[in-house]
Amino acid sequence: MDVRLVQLLASFIRVSGDYALARLEFSIKRPGEPAAPVIDRPPDASEQTLRERWPSIEAQLEAARRFAKHLPDGEGTGLQEDTAAGWVARTVQELDQYARAIRWVLTVTEK
Repeated sequence: MDVRLVQLLASFIRVSGDYALARLEFSIKRPGEPAAPVIDRPPDASEQTLRERWPSIEAQLEAARRFAKHLPDGEGTGLQEDTAAGWVARTVQELDQYARAIRWVLTVTEK
């Protein structure tokens, strides 16, 4: 597997752990509201698994992007910033950046 892909995938997996914690904190602080969507981690770093599972992970990430887009930012409300919502939004953005890079590497290395 391409070294760039391994490094990007490792970063994606690390940030997906942060996202899982952000989801949990968000759900604890907002028990009556819908939870942020789940984003699966690839089960291993093999190229075959990545190629087979990546489309479903991208779809889950798209759902998380839509969710994060509608999170309140707290500006102009006079309320203290919602740190849990901010954490969800930041980790989704970071996952999106890694996912775009992974998709690019997968595209240019297709055989």
